[in-house]
Amino acid sequence: MRRPRVLLAKPGLDGHDRGVKVVAMALRDAGAEVIYLGQRKTADQVLRAAVEEDVDVIGLSILSGSHLPLSADLMDLMKEQEVDIPVVVGGTIPRGDEELLRDLGVESVFPVGTSIDDVVTAVVEIATGVAAATS
Repeated sequence: MRRPRVLLAKPGLDGHDRGVKVVAMALRDAGAEVIYLGQRKTADQVLRAAVEEDVDVIGLSILSGSHLPLSADLMDLMKEQEVDIPVVVGGTIPRGDEELLRDLGVESVFPVGTSIDDVVTAVVEIATGVAAATS
């Protein structure tokens, strides 16, 4: 079975990327291939890269408070283009918004304070479930 492939991106105008870089390193240490797109990416840029890179999971890091509209943009575009890749979202997310993100189709939500080990475990499990299903 191939190593899980994870795409990480910072959509919108949020300029803080230290946390997503820590997550990227932890995922690499756990054996995943990580593609980090960087900051200020649009939903179209994220989805295009995810499809081109044949990733198993898309991870969005959002600290700006715009997690609902930014996640909705990506999920709507994925439905429109009939792309089925699990999406996870981490960042400054109020507990009350976790269910709203799941209602949009987000697979898993990691609010600030979630341990890196928990993030890595969940993302690798999601990715390997997808990788195993497509291998």
